[in-house]
Amino acid sequence: MAGAPEIKESTAEERRTYIKERFPCIADCDMCGLCKVFHGKDAETAYTDYIDGNRSFAEVSADYK
Repeated sequence: MAGAPEIKESTAEERRTYIKERFPCIADCDMCGLCKVFHGKDAETAYTDYIDGNRSFAEVSADYK
C-alpha cells in the first residue's frame, strides 16, 4: 500500500478511502484490536482531522502511539 495521500494533493474522499483501506474493520474485535488502539473509535472517526485536511496523517497517528 502506498503512503498516505498528502492533504494538499488529495481530496477528502481520497483520504477517507485510504483510511478505510489501511484500517479495515473485520467485525471481530477480539481478533483485530483496532478499536482498542483508537480508544474505542473506528478508524474513520479517529482520523477525522486528517480526512478533513486539518492535520497530517503522521500528526493524527502520533495521538495513538
